[in-house]
Amino acid sequence: MASIFMPSYPLTKNLHLLTRPTRITRGSTTVFPRTAARMESSAAANATADSASTGEGTEISAADTVVQYVVLRRDLIDTWPLGSVVTQGCHASVAAVWLHKDDGDTLLYCSPSNLDSMHKVTLEVKGEAQILNLSEKLKAGGIDHKLWIEQPENIPTCLATKPYPKSSVSTFFRKLKLCK
Repeated sequence: MASIFMPSYPLTKNLHLLTRPTRITRGSTTVFPRTAARMESSAAANATADSASTGEGTEISAADTVVQYVVLRRDLIDTWPLGSVVTQGCHASVAAVWLHKDDGDTLLYCSPSNLDSMHKVTLEVKGEAQILNLSEKLKAGGIDHKLWIEQPENIPTCLATKPYPKSSVSTFFRKLKLCK
């Protein structure tokens, strides 16, 4: 009788999942390299946040709040089920964060101290031509983002930037309307 927990097929496709990554020992604690980097980055982010909140150094202004922009297509909002459009935005948002997971702004945005206070701005464009045009403008401006293309239909549905300080990217989105 086969076990519920053990697949009946060989795991040859995913052998890399069976190997353990290299460990780093820090004092009496053992961590994996990515975890160690995130711990250091998170500690630096917390120190910056602590010094800003206590009045030491420079205060973080509203214009420097780290935000993620999500842009949806109005024509899809009007014709697709709402849940499907929201799902597209979620796909783009998560993909943009994951693609830039080691970026300093992304680490700050996703730090434990900021998890309950993330800032997203959800905007809309009229249709496919406008979202493709926006994507090209962002590429030309050096703004990292993910244009989500729904498969297998190959339809560009939305885009999301990686997290950025608002002051550095807001000019790209000034002419767009808030999604309502």
